[in-house]
Amino acid sequence: MVAASAVLWSTAGLFVRLASLDTPSLVLWRSLFAALTLGGLALARGGPARMLAVRHSGWIGVLFVGTSVVSSTAYVLSLRLTSVANVMTVYAALPFIATGIAFVWIRERVSRRFLVAGALATGGIVASAGGSSGFGDLAGIAAALVMTVGFAVQLVGIRRHGRVDVMALNACAAASCVPLMIPFAQWVLPGPGQLVWCACYGALTTGFAYVLALEGGRRVSPGEVGFISMLDVVLGPLWVWLAFGERPGALVIAGGAVVLGSVAWYLWSSAVSSVDGESATN
Repeated sequence: MVAASAVLWSTAGLFVRLASLDTPSLVLWRSLFAALTLGGLALARGGPARMLAVRHSGWIGVLFVGTSVVSSTAYVLSLRLTSVANVMTVYAALPFIATGIAFVWIRERVSRRFLVAGALATGGIVASAGGSSGFGDLAGIAAALVMTVGFAVQLVGIRRHGRVDVMALNACAAASCVPLMIPFAQWVLPGPGQLVWCACYGALTTGFAYVLALEGGRRVSPGEVGFISMLDVVLGPLWVWLAFGERPGALVIAGGAVVLGSVAWYLWSSAVSSVDGESATN
């Protein structure tokens, strides 16, 4: 299930390219289909009470919805401005950004391995940005960073307040994007093909991918989830390369390899350290 969710997530850049809409219109239609999918699943599994319970989420619910609106919009914007490879390179640094936020917010300890791997990942992102071809690429990388930081804030918030209903909050966040984008979107109904791609983006990449990740993540260790989720980073650029011939430059490939390598080393060394610690205890 985790692998399937990563494959579905990796198609986001492909659907953005296929839909060929401006950013506000794409965010609007993608959010509408995502809200219908996630809201429908939440209602099917908990009835109207599950959605109404969102009102009692407090400030963490407001934070989650707000950061979700910002990060999902920034995600689409980044995919419109720069290559999928650039976006995925920045997104691959999510574990380090989330750990840094957790250190500041909830005072989680940071290991020496994290500092080394985080420094390597930062170098990879800088190298990828150095291979940009202009202001559009740099703006897209900046938007990808906003998206990744927003997602990291959500992850840490969920860990700090584990009782919130993430599915229902995601449905509310997607629904909130619709009225926000209406003033900026084109006042013309997209063509049937464009609506199909928007529906695929919202329902598959956001809706079902999230449910699969949530259910699968309950059954495997966080380290395994981290490794499997890297499929998203590898497959995302592959789809647009096969469909549109969007080839990343040498610096982008090198930077992405450094980031992926640092993530793999950090997760592997953490897993080994945990196993050694359990063995010593036994």
